[in-house]
This record gives sequence, C-alpha cells and structure tokens, in this order.
Amino acid sequence: MGVKKKNKKNTNKKDNTVKERVNEERTVITVEKEERKEVKERIEQNTQSEWNIGLIGHVDHGKTTIAKALSGVWTSKYSEELERGITIRIGYADFSIYKCPKCFEPECYTSKKVCQYCGSETKFLRKISIVDTPGHESLMAVMLSGASVMDGAIMVIGANEKCPRPQTAEHLVALSILGIKNVIIVQNKVDLVSKEEAKENYAQIKAFVKDVFPDARIIPIAATYDANIDVLIKAINDMAEKGIEEKIKSEKEQFYMHVIRSFDVNRPGKGITEMNGGVIGGSIQRGSIKVGDEIEIKPGITIKNKFHPLTTKVFELYGGGVKVDNAKPGGLISIGTTLDPSVTKGDGITGNVVGLKGTLPEPVYKLNVKISLFKNLITIGEIKPFVQNESIMISVGTALRVGTIRDVKKGEIELFNPVCVEKGQRIAIGRRFSTAWRLIGYGIVK
Repeated sequence: MGVKKKNKKNTNKKDNTVKERVNEERTVITVEKEERKEVKERIEQNTQSEWNIGLIGHVDHGKTTIAKALSGVWTSKYSEELERGITIRIGYADFSIYKCPKCFEPECYTSKKVCQYCGSETKFLRKISIVDTPGHESLMAVMLSGASVMDGAIMVIGANEKCPRPQTAEHLVALSILGIKNVIIVQNKVDLVSKEEAKENYAQIKAFVKDVFPDARIIPIAATYDANIDVLIKAINDMAEKGIEEKIKSEKEQFYMHVIRSFDVNRPGKGITEMNGGVIGGSIQRGSIKVGDEIEIKPGITIKNKFHPLTTKVFELYGGGVKVDNAKPGGLISIGTTLDPSVTKGDGITGNVVGLKGTLPEPVYKLNVKISLFKNLITIGEIKPFVQNESIMISVGTALRVGTIRDVKKGEIELFNPVCVEKGQRIAIGRRFSTAWRLIGYGIVK
C-alpha cells in the first residue's frame, strides 16, 4: 500500500494564513500599545502640578542650575539675568516625577520617561512646579513674594563657601516667618571641594538649621553633573505625597489666588483682531476655577491716582504650558483673560489677588497688626524697636507695600498703596538698611 503524499499547495496556504493572522495580531497589539502610550502621555500632559516647591538661598549657590537639572528649563530668561548670572525675577518651571518599576530606591526616581540605569519605561507619579527666587540681598522683596506661593522649599547651600552666608540666614528666617514647614536642605557644589571640606561644610549646615528645621533632610549634590539628583527627586516626591490631603480639602473653599506674574503674550506687529487678552500667572491658594468663570482682580490698577478693581472672564486656562478646562490648588497656572494686554504687560498686576466676582475683601490702606520683631540676626545684629512714623516694607501674599508705622503699641500701619488682606494673615516686615530692605520681623493681621 503506497504512502499518500501531502498537498504542498494546501500546506503553504495554511502556513501563509497563520502568518497573516499572527502579523495582524502583532499589528493590533502594537497599535494598542501605542494607543495606551498616547493615552498615558495625554493624561500626564493634562495633569496639573500638585505642589509648588521653592528654590531659595544665597546668590550663586546653584538654585537655577538645580531647576535645570530637575526640569530641563533654564529659569533665568531675561537678558540682564543672563548677563549678570543671577536671578532677578521669579523663575518658574514644571517637571514630572517618574519611578522605574525595576530599579531600587533611590535610583528608581527620575524626571525622565526612560530609566537611565536599565532602559525601562518609567511610571508617571506626579507633576511639580518650581519657583526659583533671587538670592541677592537687594532682591529680598522679590524672594518674599515668591515664597508666599510655596508649599515647600529647597534651601540651596554651596559646599564651597562657609555656612551660613548672609542671604542663607535671611532666607531661613523668611521660611520661618511665612510658616513654610516642608523644607529640604541641599548641599550643592560638592564637586568643587575635597571630601574633608564637604564633611566640614555639612557639619556647619547641620548646626545652622538645627533650631528652626531640626528634622530637615540634608542632601549633598553636584547639580552640574546630576549627581544625587535622584535622591533629591525622591525627597520632593515624599514631601508632596504627605501634603496632598491638605490641598484636596482646600478645593471645597471659595476660590482665591495670588498673582505672581502677568504678561502680554502678543508679538509685535500682531493685528488688533488677532490679539490675545492679558495673561495672569499665579498659584491657587484654595477653591477651583474653570473656563468661562467671571473673576475680579483687586486692588486692581491705578487710574488718576486711584485704584480700580478689574473684572474679566476666564478665556483660557493653562497648567504646565498645557491647556486645561479647570484648575485647583497645586502648582502654578496661567489664566488667559479678556483684559487689555497693556494692563498685564511686564508684571503690571503682580501682587493682586483673584477671586470669583463679588467674593474678595475690599482693599485697605490701613492695617492693625500684632508685630513681632527678632532680637538678633546674623546679617544685621541687634534689632531695635520701631519708632513712630518709621517707614517699613511689608509683604502680604505676593504684594509688596511700603508704609508708615503710625502707632507702635497698637501696630497701626498706613500704606501708600492699598492691599487685599484677610484677618489672621501672616505678613513679613522689613526695615530699610542703606539701599536695601532687610527682613526683621513679622505680623499677624488683627
């Protein structure tokens, strides 16, 4: 009996059919993976920053370099800043925190989508806003306005200089005054010193912060080379994770926001019909806002030596450079309005507060404050009491105001320009020394 031969044609057809099906399935799987990746990226992009982390410290200790290492953004954008190598205005940037599912801590924490150690795709955890403040003594007032929107702070101390430097000491006092308790200490520039010098500097830092922030972590890094940046990212993530519940609770309250920057985003030569309204940037302290809401801005702008509140509509909302429909307490946001852009140009309304129409307190020229002065400061020495009619500077939220002490005992302060303030609000108080205002105390609004 002969052996029956197989039909090669049918076998080839079957093989081809199987191959086609396998290829189709592979294509479907690839498409699904790409779609999932696209959805993940879209979710990440549309996620508002959860936390504002401030960078503070003495001039030229590497705050802006750390911002670059975390976010990839050089926050000193203005020509004078670039020429002088210092931050003059408040810088800002957003960055995302990712975690590698395969690597151990702290190496698994990164600001990149792909792990630099094993090449795995990392998991998105949260988005953070960076507030980069000036360290120069003459810009202390600008630093205070930036500190008012911080949820936590990174105090940057250079390992190549003795600790504390004047502004390091002053900024530590500022954090204490403004009630910022979430603080990470970064010992930067360890690459510029020997091992023994780094250890000596570390001991100086520990002694310096022990009375104000005894539990604060001290992290040695070399920001220029990204050395130990993963440890810093983990510390930031831990800090934000603990504080997120408080943020969620504040969403249910009445909308209230400090204006930290304001802009005209129109380029020269743009036609009138194509122009965008003025943009205001800041951080929501409580409540939420959505596109279409009617808002008011107080104290507003001066017209014929009188302040006039502004009313406008929320035309657009941006969080981390991405358009969103609504915003809540968290990182820095931008509000596109229907205001004339000449009003918001060049930080024209910085220091104002924003609320839903009809909800903000009336601006005031006079304050009653319970004043507390420091006894002694490293930068100044002994602090003498105020005298009647002495000129002072106060920081209320992002607003900086010059005024006069009318009654020392009662804490009566008369301001040259009005301010929106709430009962129980904490304010920073400065006295003029030579050409600069120096922080010497704080007050609680009665």
